[in-house]
Amino acid sequence: MKPFIANRKSDKSTPLYIQLYRHIRSDILSGNIKTGEKLPSLRRIAALNAISITTAEQAYNQLLTEGYITSKPQSGYYVSKIDAFSEVQGDSDRDIFELTTQSFDNSKYLYDLSAFDFQKWKKCTSRVFNEYPHLLLFESDVQGEQALRYEISKYVYSSRGVIADPSQIVIGAGTQQLTTHLCHILRRMNIGFVCTEDPGYVPIQKIFHDNGFGVNKIPVSSDGIRIEMLPANIASAVYVSPANQFPTGSVMSIASRYKLLSWANQNNSIILEDDYDSELRYFGKPIPALQGLDKDHRVVYFGSFSSTLFPAIKVSYMILPPKMAEIFASIKSGYTQTCSKTEQLTLALFMENGYYYTNIRRLRSLYAQKLQLAISSFAKYGAGFIEAKNTKSGINIILDVKSEKSAEALCLEAESLRLYVATLNQTTENEQKNRQLIFYYNQIPIDLLEDSIKNLTELWAS
Repeated sequence: MKPFIANRKSDKSTPLYIQLYRHIRSDILSGNIKTGEKLPSLRRIAALNAISITTAEQAYNQLLTEGYITSKPQSGYYVSKIDAFSEVQGDSDRDIFELTTQSFDNSKYLYDLSAFDFQKWKKCTSRVFNEYPHLLLFESDVQGEQALRYEISKYVYSSRGVIADPSQIVIGAGTQQLTTHLCHILRRMNIGFVCTEDPGYVPIQKIFHDNGFGVNKIPVSSDGIRIEMLPANIASAVYVSPANQFPTGSVMSIASRYKLLSWANQNNSIILEDDYDSELRYFGKPIPALQGLDKDHRVVYFGSFSSTLFPAIKVSYMILPPKMAEIFASIKSGYTQTCSKTEQLTLALFMENGYYYTNIRRLRSLYAQKLQLAISSFAKYGAGFIEAKNTKSGINIILDVKSEKSAEALCLEAESLRLYVATLNQTTENEQKNRQLIFYYNQIPIDLLEDSIKNLTELWAS
């Protein structure tokens, strides 16, 4: 075996034992060192390469761990038998991750940093590390941190009229993860059939389908889901977003809410109320939650912080009726909490200090301005071929675009301008000419919004 001389001048950043390890590995893979061949002793290879015995031992241990060599007591180190030489590439630096060479600015779309006060969030995070570091040495409660569940119970009562004890609240990393828990609970209640809105939130439909539930898509009208089309005399669940239906923005009337509650009670069924973006209503008061009207404990309430804080925070929660909460308590030992404990505690402090409510008020003002500007800009630059629907809430608007281009092509053109546009996933009679799209305006800086829409309409019209 040829001595390996480390190039200390040109490769200062790579430890000597890694350099030696790579050198021997390369010789093994290339066949320069044969299968079964004995390697020099630690003392010998250290002397040949002018390195310490400890460094040589580190290199050999790495080769042992990866299976390139074997060790025989009182004998030495030998090259292992490796059959698929042709499938293994030799020495390469591509597997070394250098953090300093990576770019963190990989934003695909425009963003608006004024939409959230990161300094206040940082302040709360610092408090967690400075005052409660001992809490971070243990895993989070499967149901979610008690402090956060308490703050959520206070907030939803004051803002949404939702009545809940912290013991009924389950926290998870996103609504989709919580829906998986819900599937197990519904199974124990002998419910295997779910109705969803059409158009609606597609990922939820997929989760229920993948978990073996029968899924029936019910059309949505201007008054929400068509209640008369829900199944009768069959215990089932229905997934609705009555305060701000996604993606149409329709709001369920009070009469329909009571009608839906009556249906659930008469058919021994469960209502899954997704109250996403409910706080982001810009004209008039937010619509009260369906759960607050429920006297028979038939409503599961879903809430999320992704839109009201920032999307990277995957903190969502569901509020279960008492009996369903008891079922979850009986099965939760088989699961672990997927939501960061640090972020849960930070959010609890953020809410306790009143920062969350302050942020909601700021978002309502900012997004209301953006919504009005977006509607007027589409009317100004897209007249004749783009119709924008004002939902008066949420973070997006529906666009009806007359175009020969496919919906997917229009979305890609928007992406080239760093604008987020998604397909509505709805088939219409005029599908060959009308494209229904979802335009997200919330993260576009307000001073760039009109020009962005102008450029988008010109590109779509080209």
